[in-house]
Amino acid sequence: MNGKTDVKNIEDIQLLVNTFYGKIRVDLLLGSIFNGVIKDRWPQHLEKMYRFWQTVLLEEHTYYGSPFPPHAQLPVEQKHFDRWLKLWNETIDEFFEGEKADEAKWRGNKMAAMFLSKIEYYRNSSSAPLL
Repeated sequence: MNGKTDVKNIEDIQLLVNTFYGKIRVDLLLGSIFNGVIKDRWPQHLEKMYRFWQTVLLEEHTYYGSPFPPHAQLPVEQKHFDRWLKLWNETIDEFFEGEKADEAKWRGNKMAAMFLSKIEYYRNSSSAPLL
């Protein structure tokens, strides 16, 4: 037995989010982008991410808002999303296994594909993202 359990409560979400964004902040490809945009608002960003993943994975509706608009103008492309997903999946595997852990990976993949598609669309269009 490896001692891993599934994602089951807000404490698990916080462990996942804190560890993941700890990796993001020092990552050579992603760190400067995230730190440049978030600056000194990391506590607020992490709190929002707890609520987002708590809503998505635990079906405890604490997040209200649109996740895409803040990302619409980021200078990112496929390689950034590939790294994001690598770190996301690695962090999940570090601590968790089970249905919710698998769902977190699946949702991360879907979100990355959707965000990249929308970012590329708006980059090549005169349209502005809907808020």
